[in-house]
Amino acid sequence: MIDFELKPETKQLQQMTAAVANGVFRPVSRYYDDHEHEKVKELYALVESMTPPVRKETEGEGKKRSGRGLAQGPEPNVALVVSMEELAWGDTGILLCWPQRGLGNSAIEAVGTPEQKARFAGKFAAMAITEPGAGSDTAAITSTARLDPETNEWIINGEKIFVTSGYHCDAVVVWATLDKSKGRAAIKSFVVEKGVPGMTVTKVEKKLGIRASDTAAIVFEDCRIPYDNILGSPEIQNRGEAGLGGVMKTFDATRPGVAAMAIGVARAALEFTKTKLESEGHTFPYGRSPLHLNAIQKSILEMEAELEVARLLNLRAASMLDTGIRNSLEASMAKAKAGRAATLVTQKCVEILGPIGYSREHLVEKWLRDCKITDIFEGTGQIQMLIIARSILGFSRDMLK
Repeated sequence: MIDFELKPETKQLQQMTAAVANGVFRPVSRYYDDHEHEKVKELYALVESMTPPVRKETEGEGKKRSGRGLAQGPEPNVALVVSMEELAWGDTGILLCWPQRGLGNSAIEAVGTPEQKARFAGKFAAMAITEPGAGSDTAAITSTARLDPETNEWIINGEKIFVTSGYHCDAVVVWATLDKSKGRAAIKSFVVEKGVPGMTVTKVEKKLGIRASDTAAIVFEDCRIPYDNILGSPEIQNRGEAGLGGVMKTFDATRPGVAAMAIGVARAALEFTKTKLESEGHTFPYGRSPLHLNAIQKSILEMEAELEVARLLNLRAASMLDTGIRNSLEASMAKAKAGRAATLVTQKCVEILGPIGYSREHLVEKWLRDCKITDIFEGTGQIQMLIIARSILGFSRDMLK
């Protein structure tokens, strides 16, 4: 028998984060949508209240710390996606502002050494990948990193755009190449702490959705960082994907999180829509044949089914990560399905509700705006389909573009 039950610790976390989403995120959701880029003071106050008193750690304790914040226990990745779905139900943009849990933190957790995980613990880390000439094709990255043998420092040069949390973060994980002539194998990731000379935030974007979360452009001009700030080995293997493959492991962990965000915000829209319809006398008989359902009933039940499929795919991807099984294919499948389903669900909810859905009196129009990013960042839906096709067919990148 297949057991789909969550562990007791995960259920407890789910209940706790649902309470936070309902009591903290949702009440201020509209405010931070209107006041773009303003620091979410309620969130920082919440995190401070949840943080235990600081005490001096032993070296062993520092190495054992997972850095996953809320998601502790026997199934940390499943717990993470479950809690992220609940918090995204409250507000997706505010979720992305969660201290110490930026995309860069996931990169450090995925490929960092125990010493690096301990050294950067407590820092809110963004991740800088996209460039003016390199979007979904990460192999086109032109930012460079070279080693100064005299000072044993890395010198980074380049421009990054659309860096989520790049303005409010404490550090940025930067993807750069050690040798452009060696292709993807030479791409490495480096931790650059905010405030170092040569790193400048040049722009903060005004966006369609997730407006509580800042998105920045950053320029690096002869930016020097310590040698030990490289994530993974500095060695360049034979020409191929070995170098990029190391940093790409980050996506195996973060894509299920993005899928959970999509599911959470779409669920918020669907629940609101269903409640409104029920208040007008509509019913939703689950045991009735589709032939005997009206158009509204069929739409609601189909949307619920779409989200449940996305949720099960996502739990599978997260569970594989917890058990040490490579989940690259499943993570891409989960993100592609969730991003697409969330876009369709929120759009349909606005359509069903009509003027109520389009009006700023309610949050439905905001959920439509917020969910779109989940089908774009961490690799667009189209890119995920390419990854899935290559994996299933056994094709290389050059064989299927």
